Amino acid sequence: MTDIFHEIEEDLRRERLRKLWDRFGGLIIAAIVLVVVGAAGWSGYKYWRHQQAVTASAAFQSAISLFDAGKFPEAEAAFAAVAKDGPAGYRTLALFRGAAAAAARDKAAGVAAFDAIAADAGLPSLVRELAQLRAALILVDTAGLAEVKQRVAAIAAGTGPLRNAAREALALAELKAGDAAAANKTATEITSDSETPPGVRSRAELIRRLTAGAASEPAAPESAAPAPAAPGGAATQ
Repeated sequence: MTDIFHEIEEDLRRERLRKLWDRFGGLIIAAIVLVVVGAAGWSGYKYWRHQQAVTASAAFQSAISLFDAGKFPEAEAAFAAVAKDGPAGYRTLALFRGAAAAAARDKAAGVAAFDAIAADAGLPSLVRELAQLRAALILVDTAGLAEVKQRVAAIAAGTGPLRNAAREALALAELKAGDAAAANKTATEITSDSETPPGVRSRAELIRRLTAGAASEPAAPESAAPAPAAPGGAATQ
């Protein structure tokens, strides 16, 4: 008797499963196919990314070799190719190394390349500020104070991590322009900042020592008032 009940239960279970399969079997198969295809696609994408990174790494090293050999135009073109086709991390590195190669062959071209990086809204703000700073450091030797200020004044006045490097560039430009008092003031801002890196601090201290006289020059004395006349118009003895 018990076996009959078991057989009935099995028949009912099979019938429910058959109805469920008839209703949802296609969806189950589709889901399995999607999982398999998705896993294969993800593996393929990871492999493609890996190959892209390997290719970019080889191209980047080749560009560095050209730079080290003094072949700056060729290096600039090679870095530009990496920046165009390489992954995001290599793109940023290649942009900066390409700008450095441009500066090595022509200072004005280097400034223009770094300015282009600074103007790229698709890059993080810190990267763009670093490009502004690099352009300013070139201009310290090749242009006037106004052009340096144009690129780093806002960074120097802010609270970002590059503020003291920007102040150093500004102080150097002020010193070169002959404004020793302004250079001393900017250098003092650097040394007064507790977060200034040691290297920047030591160079700022040197600027302060070089410009200490300008910072401590006394104000011109006022003209002495004439002595009051003695009674009767006679001068006092």
